[in-house]
Amino acid sequence: MTDVLRVTVFDYGAGNLHSLIKAIEAGGATVRVETDPAAAVRDTDALVLPGVGAFAPAAERLAPGRAAMREALLGGLPALGICLGMQLLFDASDEGPGEGLCLVPGRVAKLTAERVPQIGWNRLHEVRDPLLQASGLDVAYYANSYVGRPTAEGEAFVTAWSEHEGDRFPAAVRRANVIGTQFHPEKSSARGVAFVRAFLDFASSVRTPV
Repeated sequence: MTDVLRVTVFDYGAGNLHSLIKAIEAGGATVRVETDPAAAVRDTDALVLPGVGAFAPAAERLAPGRAAMREALLGGLPALGICLGMQLLFDASDEGPGEGLCLVPGRVAKLTAERVPQIGWNRLHEVRDPLLQASGLDVAYYANSYVGRPTAEGEAFVTAWSEHEGDRFPAAVRRANVIGTQFHPEKSSARGVAFVRAFLDFASSVRTPV
């Protein structure tokens, strides 16, 4: 098994991935960008779903390999979904048509606030993800108009919350080795980068020898 962690970023046409790739590489991993969703979960140690774009076109890009990606994630492949990437872990979205990965029961809906999108720093509450706790990340950078709305069953996967103008929403979710953050850790200063590194360390600890 190679000592260097292999990370694949699934590119669904989200735009500039530079800061995200830089943060991953700073953690000592190699990064491959892949536009084929089925290929994105082959020959890799971890998957990253980036955080810029809209749900409908991302779901359309995901659709041809959705079953393969979902199977890989349920099978234990470590993954980090950021902003839109976290929303793709839910079933569907009010933002547009298409099916998510259905890992977190619930639907994505628009923030109920006067100031939308939410852009800037916000505090995390009720943090219970050990990677967030280890990195000390308690304030994070957001740029979003939509948030996950988990069902009662889905709330079991919520590992941190945030609030925007009285609207409480999941800041982070986790199902087995799959972690989602509504915020952008790669833009959340030193502690955000520390969280990315903690995820990479976690992925290294659980990867399957080849």
